[in-house]
Amino acid sequence: MESKLFLMISCFVVVFMVTLSSSEARSFNVGDNDGWVVNPRESFNHWAERNRFQIHDTAVFKYRKGSDSVLVVTEDSYDSCNVTDPLQRFTDGNSKFTFGRSGPFFFISGDVEHCGRGQKLIVVVLSPRQKAAAAATPPATTPSPMAVSPAAVGWASPAPSPAPAGGSSAAAGFGSSVGLVFGLTGGAVSLVLATSFFGFALV
Repeated sequence: MESKLFLMISCFVVVFMVTLSSSEARSFNVGDNDGWVVNPRESFNHWAERNRFQIHDTAVFKYRKGSDSVLVVTEDSYDSCNVTDPLQRFTDGNSKFTFGRSGPFFFISGDVEHCGRGQKLIVVVLSPRQKAAAAATPPATTPSPMAVSPAAVGWASPAPSPAPAGGSSAAAGFGSSVGLVFGLTGGAVSLVLATSFFGFALV
C-alpha cells in the first residue's frame, strides 16, 4: 500500500514540474549587466554555459542603437564572422529572440570588427523533457521466497510409534515380546535380539 502511494505522489510531482517548466518561459539578458558589447567582463559563451535554455525562452540583446546590431547566422558564418548573409538581423537596440526549437543557435555582431574581437554567442537549447509516464517508472519488487515443504526436499516426519498392546506389565512377569533394533554406532551396525519370557532375557 505504501509503495503504491509513493508511486502516485512521484507521478504527480513529475507532471507538476514538467507543466510548470513548460508554462513559464524565461527571458535572459545576454551578458547580464554588460549587455551586448565588444569587451564584456565575462565572455558570452561562458555566460551561456552558466545558463539553461529551453524552448520558448527568450534572449534579450541590449546595445546602443545605431552603433551595433545582432545577426542570427549559420555555424559557418559564425566561425568566419560572415555578416553579409544572416538568417535574421536586429538593429533596434533592445532585440529579443525567442527559441522555437532545441539545438544550437549562433549570434554575431553586425560589425565584422566587433565579431572578430569576440562579440559572438552560441546558445544551446535543451531538448524537451521525457514524458512523465516514462520518467516515473515503478520500482522493481523483490519476489518473496517460496515456502518449501519438507516432502519436496526428501525430508519426512518420523512415523508415530505404534501404541503398546494393553494388558501386560513388567510386574506380572507374563507375556512375551520380540523386538528387532538396528543401531548405528561408529559406522558399525549392531543387531540385538531381545526376547523376554516370564521375566527372563537372553542377549
